[in-house]
Amino acid sequence: MSGNRWVEHFPGNLKWSNATLVTKGMAPYGVVALNDIERICQRLEPRQDDHDAWHEEWSAMAAEVEARAEEAAARGRSMSAGDDYMRAGYYYYTAERMVHPGALKTEIYRKSLRCHKEGLRRSFPEIEPVEVPYEGTTLPAYFLPAKGASGPAPTVVVFDGLDNCKEMSVIFAGLEFSRRGFNTLAIDGPGQGETLRLRGIPSRHDYEVPATAAYEYVAARPEVDPALVTILGYSFGGYAAPRAAAFEKRYAGCVAFGAMFWDLKAWLVRIEIEMRNHQAATSHFQVPWVLGIPDLDMGKAIERMEAFSLDGVVERLECPFLVVHGENDRLIPPEEARILYERAGSDVKTLKIFTEAEGAAEHCQVDDRRAGVNYIADWIAENVVSRGRGR
Repeated sequence: MSGNRWVEHFPGNLKWSNATLVTKGMAPYGVVALNDIERICQRLEPRQDDHDAWHEEWSAMAAEVEARAEEAAARGRSMSAGDDYMRAGYYYYTAERMVHPGALKTEIYRKSLRCHKEGLRRSFPEIEPVEVPYEGTTLPAYFLPAKGASGPAPTVVVFDGLDNCKEMSVIFAGLEFSRRGFNTLAIDGPGQGETLRLRGIPSRHDYEVPATAAYEYVAARPEVDPALVTILGYSFGGYAAPRAAAFEKRYAGCVAFGAMFWDLKAWLVRIEIEMRNHQAATSHFQVPWVLGIPDLDMGKAIERMEAFSLDGVVERLECPFLVVHGENDRLIPPEEARILYERAGSDVKTLKIFTEAEGAAEHCQVDDRRAGVNYIADWIAENVVSRGRGR
């Protein structure tokens, strides 16, 4: 999609363009402002060779909006404060994305989380912060109930990707699912969001373990129909969700919201080369950090990634399975989605690749996230809920 500034705000700079697009993708939900983003990007344009520019400019805008939120809160303007806190939270989170693990990264993330909490409790009081029991500790999550439900309702458990967080997914997925009559548990699993940043819990290859913890948590809630729980993972979660559902058979459906590379070790080898040539969408430290490699050694991360495999795993899938991908996905080629779909053992399975003509053709439909989530919600209703209730 050459020349499309909505998608490629910084031509030739995939890392900055992708991160900007992720934040723009939250605009349909009213939690970021496109004018703010345009102003940030104008200031960034001449600073692309400056290592500190990214976090400085995004943090500056976040601080400006946060100050406005503080003033509104002090004057009793709760809703206005909530909206600005949400915006500041996403801008701080975007700023943190490029910062090397350490004190500054943690400081910026804490600001993001604080602003999100202040915003959520004012603007989205129906979203409940919860803790999911997990191996002697807990995983932070949000539970958003189905609108208008009079009894136990279908539920979607949503796991993040490498660079994302529950504060994103509870909005772009949770709000849509809620109006469709589904509950949502948006959770930061191991190696994700708050779980990694503040609790030091790295990712793991056997994602069925946290997925089982999430299932058992929601199944015990009175709002949830335990026979109608779907697991969804986006971006790197396109590995985690199919892996989890292949082993945790109590999930009634599974969605890979963006397939992941079939051979993850080979992907990481390729990413290391792309990073040297400044062609990667991911920061050089991201994967080793997510995996909990103490010295952020990419070689050790590549060795660890060998355990992250769906080979011989997705063949065990039995529940209805959906793979959603974009024709113009520049992070993960559509061919990887086709492999995942073909190898999945489910009798009921669907492959949806959004074309450039349709839109929503970028990674995880971030250029038109609502189109992607609408398709997923319709698929769950027709292939998990209706099928499950018809038995």
